[in-house]
Amino acid sequence: MSRNIYLNGEIVPEDQAKVSVFDHGYLYGDGIFEGIRAYNGRVFMLDQHIKRLYESAKTIMLDIPLNKEEMETAILETIRANDLKDAYIRVVISRGEGDLGLDPRKCPKPTIVIIASAIQLYPEELYETGLKLVTVPTRRNGPEMVNPRIKSLNYLNNIMARIEANMQDAPEAIILNSDGYVAECTGDNIFIISEDTLYTPPIYAGILKGTKREVVLEIAAEMGLEVKEELFTRHDIFNADECFLSGTAAEVIPVVEVDSRKVGNGEVGAKTTELIERFRKIAGSTGKEIYTD
Repeated sequence: MSRNIYLNGEIVPEDQAKVSVFDHGYLYGDGIFEGIRAYNGRVFMLDQHIKRLYESAKTIMLDIPLNKEEMETAILETIRANDLKDAYIRVVISRGEGDLGLDPRKCPKPTIVIIASAIQLYPEELYETGLKLVTVPTRRNGPEMVNPRIKSLNYLNNIMARIEANMQDAPEAIILNSDGYVAECTGDNIFIISEDTLYTPPIYAGILKGTKREVVLEIAAEMGLEVKEELFTRHDIFNADECFLSGTAAEVIPVVEVDSRKVGNGEVGAKTTELIERFRKIAGSTGKEIYTD
């Protein structure tokens, strides 16, 4: 079944959704994106995703030719055009068509693409049995480089880490920052639980400020866990009671082993299980309605 794609103000069949080879997003990774989820006819955390999209755009001095309300309308229209109630939505804004040089002034108009489709990052059984992760040599780029807070089209840092995980037949990789502290995974934020405290790396560790990360922190507090955003190392993961990841595509997924060391007793922990249940309940019942009549 052919998907319908939003391309620069029009909904077109996917075989007609074409971008110039001179687009700076293609040539240089010059652009930004957001991954968004819809559940049961509602778009989860749409306002937060749009806010982060425009923050990324401001930092790289990319003027999006739609305001936030128009962007919301375009996203909803794209989902409706594909008759979806459950979807993964990818919004991509590139610098646009220019020439072979680096100068962004040669790109007069950004390219806007919105895709609404389906995604399943991990098999459902892994949410019950847990992931076995590895730490990879590639380090997270620091905020003085391409700031990890920018959700940019230049994902080579993450891709190199992903390749290193693939070489070890691991489903995901833990990336350390330049100081050797745990930063995040290739596409997810990471958390550990020790006794009644939840820990996750702080923003300054070199992480993307995940929208689902914020939900997890709120749920953990509601569960009575003490929440600490602070630096930790692999040693802390090895000796934690529980570990899990969060992300738009992954949702919340448990981790039972890291670098051949069992986390806790090597099984999915009770607190992680409860957190997954609470997360899914919130995701499936809140958000911007797609179909209003």
